Amino acid sequence: MTYQGVLRKMETEFSNPIQYYLVFDNDFINMNQLLNKHLKIEFIKFQCLNCGLDKPIYRQGFDKQCFFDTARAGDWIMRPELSTAHLGKEDRDLEYEKKAQLQPHIVYLANSSNVKVGVTRKSQVPTRWIDQGAHEAIEIVEVPNRYLAGITEVALKDHVADKTNWRKMLKNDIEDENLIEWRARLKSFIPDEAKDYFIENNSETNLEFPVHKYPEKPKSLNIQKTHVYQGTLVGIKGQYLIFEDETVFNVRANEGLVVDISVL
Repeated sequence: MTYQGVLRKMETEFSNPIQYYLVFDNDFINMNQLLNKHLKIEFIKFQCLNCGLDKPIYRQGFDKQCFFDTARAGDWIMRPELSTAHLGKEDRDLEYEKKAQLQPHIVYLANSSNVKVGVTRKSQVPTRWIDQGAHEAIEIVEVPNRYLAGITEVALKDHVADKTNWRKMLKNDIEDENLIEWRARLKSFIPDEAKDYFIENNSETNLEFPVHKYPEKPKSLNIQKTHVYQGTLVGIKGQYLIFEDETVFNVRANEGLVVDISVL
């Protein structure tokens, strides 16, 4: 059986374990059902997620021109503190930016390879934690716009990490942490503008991933270079497919690539 489509980050369903779906224009695959199956992945061409043309992908699924043009790739996405919609100031498309930025946002702590701070729209909880491969997470602050979440994250980054070590996360080289204690420790560093939005009384969320075998030395698959890869799928964590030979494939990092996926 062969599926073809343009890669976008896997859709997820919060259950025990997490359910993963690869969604194409005319089809979808429940990836959990392919565990222990032998897969063949073949790179066919590019398809920019903005213009749809077969042009090399630059970042985030967009070709270079679209990356610098589309409102879906503004700097405020990676750096929420640069958000300006709350001031009525446009970056690339004010209507789009108002919809995305002027909604409830969560500042959270997640433990994937280490405790880190992050920002997400409230509607993206717990999806964001799943995408990062966090096995536990907790909300710290809920604010009404992206800017307030961004300045809170910046303030907390001086006291806790803001990056995930993907190798450590995939090896499951993790330690459980008391995120409630972490939250209490960080409370005093929250900026004045966001102090009233501190979340006092919620518990940790625990996540379980569908992994039969973790790699000891994960090696990243570059499907653009190899064009074809075959291997047995033994796990899914974050946005990574984990194969028996310790090859790992980051679906999100390959958005905008059209691939054939065959179940052999």
